[in-house]
Amino acid sequence: MSFTLFQHLHFSPTPLTLGIGIITLVAIGALCVLAWGRSPHKGRTGFLEALRFLIALVAVLLLWKPEWRTVLHPESKPSVAILTDASGSMTTLDAEVPADIDISRPIVTRTDWVEAVVTDELRASLAGDGSNELIERDIALPPEDKGQLAGTDLSEPILKLLEEQDNLRAVVLFSDGDFNLGQPPVVAAQKLLQRGVPLFTIPTGSGTRLPDLDLLSVTAPTYGIVGENVQIPFTIRSSLEREVRTVVRLRDKDGRERTKEVVLPPGESTYESILWKIENEGSNTLELTVPLADGERIETNNSRRFTLSGRPESIKVLVIESEPRWEYRYLRNALSRDPGVDLSCMLFHPTLGMGDGPDYIQEFPSEPEELARYDVVMIGDVGNNPGQLTEEQCDMIAGLVENQASGVVFLPGPKGNQRSLIETKLGELMPVVLDADQTGGIIDTIASPLELTGEGRGSLLTLLADTEEGNPDVWRSLPGFYWHSAVLKAKGGAEVLAVHANRRTNFGPTPIIVTGTAGNGKVLYMGIDSAWRWRRGVEDKYHYRFWGQVARWMSYQRNMAAGQRIRLYYSPERPNPGDTVTLNANAFDPNGAPLEEGRVVVDATLPDGSSQRVSLEKNESAWGSFSGRLRITQPGEWKLAAKIGGDEGEAVETTLLAQGVELEKVGQPARPEVLEEMARIARGRMIEPAQLADLIREIEALPEPRPIENRLPLWTQWVTIAVVVLLLSIFWTGRKLNGTF
Repeated sequence: MSFTLFQHLHFSPTPLTLGIGIITLVAIGALCVLAWGRSPHKGRTGFLEALRFLIALVAVLLLWKPEWRTVLHPESKPSVAILTDASGSMTTLDAEVPADIDISRPIVTRTDWVEAVVTDELRASLAGDGSNELIERDIALPPEDKGQLAGTDLSEPILKLLEEQDNLRAVVLFSDGDFNLGQPPVVAAQKLLQRGVPLFTIPTGSGTRLPDLDLLSVTAPTYGIVGENVQIPFTIRSSLEREVRTVVRLRDKDGRERTKEVVLPPGESTYESILWKIENEGSNTLELTVPLADGERIETNNSRRFTLSGRPESIKVLVIESEPRWEYRYLRNALSRDPGVDLSCMLFHPTLGMGDGPDYIQEFPSEPEELARYDVVMIGDVGNNPGQLTEEQCDMIAGLVENQASGVVFLPGPKGNQRSLIETKLGELMPVVLDADQTGGIIDTIASPLELTGEGRGSLLTLLADTEEGNPDVWRSLPGFYWHSAVLKAKGGAEVLAVHANRRTNFGPTPIIVTGTAGNGKVLYMGIDSAWRWRRGVEDKYHYRFWGQVARWMSYQRNMAAGQRIRLYYSPERPNPGDTVTLNANAFDPNGAPLEEGRVVVDATLPDGSSQRVSLEKNESAWGSFSGRLRITQPGEWKLAAKIGGDEGEAVETTLLAQGVELEKVGQPARPEVLEEMARIARGRMIEPAQLADLIREIEALPEPRPIENRLPLWTQWVTIAVVVLLLSIFWTGRKLNGTF
């Protein structure tokens, strides 16, 4: 129900609100007349009662939803807009050209298809021989700024068109329906519906994925150690209808190459990794390539480039043990002979006292700054017992791992001393649950083998062969063990790399090699004391390699960017634009003690040359630890420089590589369902490419555009509320002055 009081003032009450309003006005009017008749002050009372009735009238009128409507009659010719999607996805080669159009190729890109069908003849027909004004626009053009993400916004161009044009007759949209930016396209379709402008959509491209091998991602580490292998994971998606056996190639700028054979199932994503040995210091650009398969239609997504830095490294390792068992002796030899490891040992010998000699220290570091120099702490058959580690020292090691991103390795032994660590903070770091009934572990009468889990087969820690293909054979050839720690299960969030091949608990196979995280650091539990037996027949080949990989894996994050007084590390290593990176820093004063007063700032230089500063906040519960967050807005290299605020010394610098995520995916199927929904909402029609002749007839049959009607709902305006409040104030004040309450 609606009615007009003046030319521009319209009301839309419901039957219920109309009846309530009329009854209310009659009742209040009667009360006003009655009050005026009884009052001795006719003039003042008459004014107040008239004001009361006016307030009631305004309230009732607001209940009837008043609107101020104006109608604009266009003076120009009606216009027809042709919007053409020019985004990256329109370069997909899957559009079939109609048979009546003379073109050399039957299959072209979606953009070429639109150029082929939008001819001068089509433009003239849409213009109606001059009766319509024709507007042509390309939408979703790639940004001129290379640092910005290219994407498709189907809604914003239509909304902008409606703002600019007041005599729009129809909109024709050529697109594949793919959108990844802005508001949902239905928002624009609803605005077209409100204006009475129909939308005709013409889908381009195929609704099924092209036959293709797409190298989706390469998640390489930021750096590696010179002379060591790094593991480079990658993901390939196949949309071919057959299984593909191919060879992935990794090549650097000097032509050095590494290959790996992979099997790609049809219609699935395959997660694999390839090894690369770093031979020189400095940054190196590598390219991972998948050969073009038979029947594949797109070659541009078969390779990815990334940067990998090589560093010489001196990893500081502290080994703590209670007696010189075989495992300790060979571990000490392996680490001391590793040129990349700076080793310190503490031996709590039960009868001879503290161990002495090269690489030995006589007492546990007394201050946090002394312990903070160590990247990895390996704890043997040692516990919180008299003459061994104190509870305070256990807390310091736990703080080193959680706050300084160091690593800790638990190496239990037959004496079961590590059981006493469960009640300390180190017990919380253990990634396993121990069997309380078997404190001395379990002895087997025959040698038992280790068995790698699925995670272990793909882990760099357990890679003992030169290639991943040969690694399982190496592990099967290793000598077995006779003793192992009594472990019930791994804790939640831990990763089991190897299990006992012959023994099980109520929770599954007995875990032997387990890794996990603790705060910013890493944890490894090695449940046997027979790794030294791996030397049989091969000397130090596998034993030295395993412990060298453990030391480097645990110290990796901590040494991303390290200086004399500050250490910077971040996560994730290779973020995508739109991700938030967590920045962590450990800062020290000139004496080497954890920084108590001061601030740490990180200056970030963006790929486009602009810069921004992030102030890291101090973690009051951790020594010398600072953290902050950095929003990644652009793909490319972000140069980070961390320094202690007010310090004129040299900053610690590193490069963060943001992977260039492409919102515009070439080779993805078209999305005609999006265009169909837009056309349905806007009271138009989706016209198939083979039915373009229908488009002309549809537009010719359209009526003239209706005048634009602007509605201003008065009940939502602040001025209306202010007027009501003003009238109530005058009425209340007048009653006071009149002597009535």
